[in-house]
Amino acid sequence: MSVTIKEVAERAGVSVATASRALSGGRGVRPANRERVLRAAKELDYEPNAVAAALRSRTTNSVGIVVPRISNPFFATLVEAVEREAARGGQGLLLSTSQYDPEVEAGQLRSLLDRRVDALIAVPCHSERSRAAIEAAGQRVPTVQLDLCLDGGGGSWVGVDSEAGILAAVEHLVGAGARTLAYVGSEPTDSSAQARLDGYRGAAPLCPGATERVLLGDFSLEWGHRAARRLLENRREMPEGIVCGNDTIALGVLRELARNGVDVPRRVMVTGFDDIPFAELAEPPLTTVRQPLEQLAAEAVRTLAARLGGGEEPHRRVAIAPELVVRASTRAAPPPR
Repeated sequence: MSVTIKEVAERAGVSVATASRALSGGRGVRPANRERVLRAAKELDYEPNAVAAALRSRTTNSVGIVVPRISNPFFATLVEAVEREAARGGQGLLLSTSQYDPEVEAGQLRSLLDRRVDALIAVPCHSERSRAAIEAAGQRVPTVQLDLCLDGGGGSWVGVDSEAGILAAVEHLVGAGARTLAYVGSEPTDSSAQARLDGYRGAAPLCPGATERVLLGDFSLEWGHRAARRLLENRREMPEGIVCGNDTIALGVLRELARNGVDVPRRVMVTGFDDIPFAELAEPPLTTVRQPLEQLAAEAVRTLAARLGGGEEPHRRVAIAPELVVRASTRAAPPPR
């Protein structure tokens, strides 16, 4: 049978109220009494009832997070970064996935709220259809959108400047000698897909040759394979550089090019976006735009902590600059003359 706080109080020779305040770090407890209570709790191997403590304090020291799909290496790594950051503040993390379905997402948000999380981090799976559920959640607890965001804002957001990242990739390819480009990305159903497509279209005039080939599907390995096969249908017009909307697409493109004997980077250069753990292990290693996950996680958790403390605006927007990481899937730019 588990030890009760009443038994701890009796061992320490204090009231139950005093024992409770001493164990929770509350004020109004004399140092000698606090010491006796802590010693008694240790001797009795007392484990506090977290549920009861939450009911008393009206806080659970927990944050809920909903991501589109944990099988996506980017989201898996992002969740780990958020979990580490939350733990530094003494908070646990409850994870749910939406499977890119706004109805599932709404249900997961309700479930986390039913578990009385103190705050929420949401990665909206759809830029429009996710709005009602996320805004409703934001009316109940502090909520921040991470990585992806709703059209037109809709609360606090922390993410990277995707357009700047794509611009850096295009500038690198052109500087390395690419005269024609193609873009392989996702249909713009979420904010990142839209921003990266916009970034490519805005940067395309920097390339001296054709850039009009834009292939849109989803952020999957399979789509990367299919898109590469479409580009290979006319090898004479293969682009010299392929800008991919994420690393998973780029890995599919690289594999399909290798199967068809296309030399990367001599014949075609390929870039990705995110810098997932597999990017460096690709053959050849993938040039990509790195998202600073630890910084993103820290900003998201800090934004929630400030909201919980009553000192942060509910519509804070933070766009962090990504970093281009050059690897062997692209050529080095020639030295200036």
